[in-house]
Amino acid sequence: MTARPIKLTIAALGGQGGGVLTDWLIAIAEANDYIVQSTSVPGVAQRTGATIYYLEFYPRVQAERHGGEPVMALMPVAGDVDCVIASELAEAGRAIARGLVNRERTTLIASIHRSYAIGEKSALSRGITDPQQLLELVRTQGKRSILFDMEQTARRNRSLISAVLLGAISGAGVLPFPKTSFVEAVTRSGLAVATNLAAFEDAHLQAASGGMQADAQKGAGLRPPPERARTAALQPLLDRVRRLPSGLQPLVLEGVRRTLDYQDPGYADLYLERVERFARLDTQQRAPEAGSLTQAVARSLALWMTFEDTIRVADLKTRADRFARVRTEIGVGPGQLFGITEFLRPGVAEIAGTLPAALGSWVLRSPRLTRRLNRYTGGRQVRATTVSGFLLLRTVAGLRRWRRATWRFRQEDARIEAWLAAIERHAATRYALAVELARTQRFSLLARMARCYSRGSRRRRWPTRRARHSPARLPLSPGPPRAAPRLPVLAPTGIPPEEMRACQTRWWHGRNPVWSASRAAAPIFGVVAAARPISRSATVRTRAQASSRKSSSRAPTRKSCCAAANTAPMRRSATVPIRTLRAARPSMMPRVRTTAAFRG
Repeated sequence: MTARPIKLTIAALGGQGGGVLTDWLIAIAEANDYIVQSTSVPGVAQRTGATIYYLEFYPRVQAERHGGEPVMALMPVAGDVDCVIASELAEAGRAIARGLVNRERTTLIASIHRSYAIGEKSALSRGITDPQQLLELVRTQGKRSILFDMEQTARRNRSLISAVLLGAISGAGVLPFPKTSFVEAVTRSGLAVATNLAAFEDAHLQAASGGMQADAQKGAGLRPPPERARTAALQPLLDRVRRLPSGLQPLVLEGVRRTLDYQDPGYADLYLERVERFARLDTQQRAPEAGSLTQAVARSLALWMTFEDTIRVADLKTRADRFARVRTEIGVGPGQLFGITEFLRPGVAEIAGTLPAALGSWVLRSPRLTRRLNRYTGGRQVRATTVSGFLLLRTVAGLRRWRRATWRFRQEDARIEAWLAAIERHAATRYALAVELARTQRFSLLARMARCYSRGSRRRRWPTRRARHSPARLPLSPGPPRAAPRLPVLAPTGIPPEEMRACQTRWWHGRNPVWSASRAAAPIFGVVAAARPISRSATVRTRAQASSRKSSSRAPTRKSCCAAANTAPMRRSATVPIRTLRAARPSMMPRVRTTAAFRG
């Protein structure tokens, strides 16, 4: 046979109706006298599960003319797919990474919306993949790219994205079937016919017109500040923003809006005072990177000053726009009722943080009182759509006027001032270090509540203390010998959370931290050893003396090297000669010297 089948791949997430879409395409092909074969490969893509559906179409008349049925593949082959349909932007990127998209053959149909992966949601800082880079990749890799927001189209028509994908396939003309066949398949299925047909028509028109243009996909970004404020009382704040360098004005304006929404104009004035301090420092710098310090401080400071305490959470949960958004997302019709149940688990730290500073400090210092309060801090379910539940949340949100007197606010404000002072101290002599110190504070600002807050707070304070005591011994990033000092240990994109947990850092007054020996810690801190030389023999913190005593004439294996960090009691320690550690092969334990304790 000289003709080749039409090969189509669908990458859909769990719950998006990929199976229904496949059934529609099979019915359409059979109605048009085509031989069709469908296979699906389920897999977990860090969400509810992603599935690859692969279909091949071949005309029955052509097969009968050649006296037999074609042999079709069960899996897509890299570079041999005619059309790839992705229900989400990252799935389109994964299809490109697998080699399924070919610039000479493949038509790529993808949605530009994002459904964030678990790794992106659970990152200590902003772990979201840059959507602009994904868009540029998706737009340029296929022979033809049709991109538009399919999720928004589905919501607009109160349908699932499967109907939108079917309309995009019809509008793109990648299959030799008329539009009426698509409509008949949806009608015969009997599944939400009215809404599915509306979404199909909408997507068909968008795909037929080529989807959205690349310039329209990028978004407007931050807008420049306006000439006039909404009220006369806010005009002085706007005038101060406009006196800053033009490149900083949009970012600082967003910070002012955020602090205004969080507290009051006085709090926004405090934010501007802190930003202006570093703007004056940048004007005195003659370095080519001058200006980046104020930008880093303005971004991190706006996030830190608007930390989410219990008052903020209660305020956000009772706003009218939140109820309207929930009503729209679940598709509440006219005359229908809906309810919202808030699952809350306030701990002793949250309760004490909302109290006045003296009272909250006394509660946290009292072990007996803390134990008693822990009995009443289990999970709570509050129905925000009932009178009692709404009034309870609004009462907590009403404490906003007294927020400055709470224990949590006093603690955060003191830490902010210490952080700013450390940046100012290093800005004159070590400008690059000051910039990195400002940037590293963003990684844990999203960890607000309970245990997440306590862990993030400890990690957030580490770079400030480290820079204050021994800035010359900060870890250096890989690169040229004179590369700018960085803090890769706590950088926003430096270490995944699971590796961060393996790298326990302890601090004693004036002494250097001990890096615990760990399978994950060795490659991560491979650059720390370059900071200063270490002694011939070093103390390694292990979990059992017996593991470290297994010394023999042969070189240690990966199993024996890692056993010291993964077995038995935690408080044991043993002294291992550094020459024994160096005997390990670099491929199995990179830069093993970093597991040693640095001595002052």
